Amino acid sequence: MANTIRMTMAQALVTYINNQYTERDGVERKFINGVFGIFGHGNVAGMGQALAQMPSMPYYQTRNEQAMVHTAAGYAKMTNRMQTLACTTSIGPGATNMITAAAGATINRLPVLLLPGDIFSRRSAGPLLQQIESTHTQDMSANDAFKPVSRYWDRINRPEQLLAAMPQAMRVLTSQADTGAVTIGMPHDVQAEAFDYPALFFEKKVWFIPRPTPDATLMQRAAAMIKAAKRPLIVAGGGVIYSEATAELAAFVEATGIPVSETQAGKGALHYQHPMAVGAIGVTGNKAANELAKDADVIIGIGTRFNDFMTSSQTMGGSDVKFVNINIAEFDSFKQGALPLTGDARETLKVLTGMLAGWSTDDAYQARAKELAAEWDTIVAGYYTQENNPLPAQAEVIGAINTFCDDKDVIVNAAGSAPGDLHKLWRTTDPKQYHLEYGNSCMGYEIAGGIGAKMADPDREVYVIVGDASYLMMPSEIVTSVQEGYKLVIILVNNQGYASIGALSRSIGDDGFGTRYAFKNEDGSHQRDTSGYDVNFLPIDLAANAESLGAHTFRCKSIADVRQALQDAKNIDRTCCIYVETDRYAGCPGYTWWDVPIAEVSTNEGTQAARESYEPAVKSERYYQQ
Repeated sequence: MANTIRMTMAQALVTYINNQYTERDGVERKFINGVFGIFGHGNVAGMGQALAQMPSMPYYQTRNEQAMVHTAAGYAKMTNRMQTLACTTSIGPGATNMITAAAGATINRLPVLLLPGDIFSRRSAGPLLQQIESTHTQDMSANDAFKPVSRYWDRINRPEQLLAAMPQAMRVLTSQADTGAVTIGMPHDVQAEAFDYPALFFEKKVWFIPRPTPDATLMQRAAAMIKAAKRPLIVAGGGVIYSEATAELAAFVEATGIPVSETQAGKGALHYQHPMAVGAIGVTGNKAANELAKDADVIIGIGTRFNDFMTSSQTMGGSDVKFVNINIAEFDSFKQGALPLTGDARETLKVLTGMLAGWSTDDAYQARAKELAAEWDTIVAGYYTQENNPLPAQAEVIGAINTFCDDKDVIVNAAGSAPGDLHKLWRTTDPKQYHLEYGNSCMGYEIAGGIGAKMADPDREVYVIVGDASYLMMPSEIVTSVQEGYKLVIILVNNQGYASIGALSRSIGDDGFGTRYAFKNEDGSHQRDTSGYDVNFLPIDLAANAESLGAHTFRCKSIADVRQALQDAKNIDRTCCIYVETDRYAGCPGYTWWDVPIAEVSTNEGTQAARESYEPAVKSERYYQQ
């Protein structure tokens, strides 16, 4: 047939994604820069064969299917969603292992392409090894479990269906508003079937990323609302960074004198030394930002989802607070009953700056913001140099890394107690320096996500801070970093278990039940987290584990040792692990409310007391905002 190319479905898929590009601001980039995969009987003869015959599409080996999706998400985050990676697995556990990370990608609005093997379309060989059988349908597989966590989902039951499915998949992947995990189920047999595909399908395709601006009338109303404000506050989210709007944010702030607080994803939107930067907002936020948020009359959200950590469980703002939301996603721009400015953050800020020309907050309000920020910076310095004994505090470790890092270096983290400490204490000097996965806060993301960040920008040093509990969930990706040659510096903090949840458990009267890595008591009960370090800890050597996986390992007993190890790691050409034990009880306090429901009835006196404090606090939450 004229103008067709005969290929298997898998070959056609790899050829197609190899020719997809994005363009924004005149810059063109190849969109899918490689495929991570573990091969099994469900994809080795299809996708494996296709990748083997197409060296122009790089293949990367990994050790864990969840990890490779984290790596793809980390890569997409680092490239401001202009590029990503694909991930292929076999049917069965290889596929379902990706679900957790797929949820993270979708929650965090990061594009990843998932290509799991699937059951036979022709069904003659069924039931297959690893196939989940249903008594009420034969048109279901484990891959149906991806539907709730995917922005787009499809199953290719005939090779020609690829022609309709992949353009839709790419539409979603390249959308700044609707992106997330995209899952394409690939039946065993169909992957290997050939079809005469039109040659046009494989031509280079450039997906243009627009910068839309909001409706002009809504912009005028927003400007009027801001001009009427006496105590406005900006909440800068990840959308500021993805839109590459940091310079425009700085110009807007300098023109208007509105202080800027930052979410986890938005940290780095403004240099920490900017006069109007007040730092981290919300449950993991600092005293300065949360003080301003308590009585703000207008809150301007820019590129934020306003989750409960950022809104302090819907308690931020004064009694008369109103919201203006700038967001590329209509879904997010309407949150909080806000005046919705649905559009690109960079372009919207440019227009809004012009509309507010000649207006600014009063000198007294600006002075208060600066004073609060300066007070907080002094507190940060104290945490960095506290000299906690006998074990260093995690905050000291963070301070040692932050002080040592260059402006362009990257810190990666995701879960446990570190995100709260980092959000409050890290002094951010570059929009890409602070890399936190906190939408899903997925334990195990850290090392895998660090690889993605390093792959996206190999010239930056990448520092991964990970607690012992998160480390044990996915240390395998040390091997991947060594094999693929992407050097990381992993700071492995051992605080003897689930320190963050231990602290939360103690705060609600449950004495840290089930949160410490220690042997059980003689009666078989778990040790409570109230007796310090005089317990029978498990005989685990995490430093030896990291070393056995290929990392050059430093064992540190003090902050001085950590500082020296950071210096020595600079001269080592492969992944390094800096191991240090820290005091699980030496943390940073919280400065705002978070709704963690307490048992209404309990025989535990601590729980009863926590419930008494909870009941009046929960009444401050807003159920409805308009």
